[in-house]
Amino acid sequence: MSWIESIQKAINYIEEHLLDDITMEQLAREVNSSVFHFQRTFSILTDMSIADYIRRRRLTLAAQELMNTEQKIIDLAYKYGYDSPEAFTKAFRKQHHVSPSEARKKQGQLQSYNRLVIQVSLKGAEPMKYKIVEKEKFQVVGVKRTFDCQNGENTRGIPQFWDEINSKGMDDHLFKLNNGEIKGVLGVCVPNAGEEKNGLIDYWVATDHMGDVPENLLAMEVPASKWVVFEVHGPMPDAMQNTWKQIYSEWFPSNSYEPTGTAELEVYSDEDPFSPDLYSEIWIPIK
Repeated sequence: MSWIESIQKAINYIEEHLLDDITMEQLAREVNSSVFHFQRTFSILTDMSIADYIRRRRLTLAAQELMNTEQKIIDLAYKYGYDSPEAFTKAFRKQHHVSPSEARKKQGQLQSYNRLVIQVSLKGAEPMKYKIVEKEKFQVVGVKRTFDCQNGENTRGIPQFWDEINSKGMDDHLFKLNNGEIKGVLGVCVPNAGEEKNGLIDYWVATDHMGDVPENLLAMEVPASKWVVFEVHGPMPDAMQNTWKQIYSEWFPSNSYEPTGTAELEVYSDEDPFSPDLYSEIWIPIK
């Protein structure tokens, strides 16, 4: 089963159990994936977290019931997974920009999110430049944060983490410590040690460094792997995000390789991040 087929199977499962208490672990098991890699692939291809998709779909169906039935708002709140009418009203207004009572009176327009269907382009209209490399284990040093994949905390928290690193000048410090083969500062996404149970990922801002671990920094050993290394051309963050999407919607479906689900790297240079000529890289371990 390809990754695209897996994501579509997971979406079908969500739709069949939309009113149930769905966990990331259940979805990952359905498609024989790790939580780490499943949630990353889903968010890359859909631009939203699993939790966001479930919430949007439930509130879409709740709005339809409000418009077409006489169900009490309190009953709909509990039906669609909210602990109280107040919590339901707050979430409903955030998505639809009207309250449930206003929606029932047909005041204002509603925001409808339809069932997702993943479509893949294999035309390869935009060429992708990549290479396959074998690399022995190496050490990265830097700082890390742990994020929860299940509620989309990672998509909000990682950009904030980078802003904090840059404001403190930590990125400049890491550039100076860079003495390994991979040149630049790295964004490293790796499964948390207990991710199958807790749905967490560790995200590092780090650099390839040989030697002793500098004071106030942490170290991680990246295992020996076969890597596919993609070139990224253009300003951040769009160029990086677009390349990730192209990798999973075009490259993997048309190649025999699969991601191993271990540490994935984004490699950033110290050049102007908004330059149209900026060069960066994405490293994915494969099998």
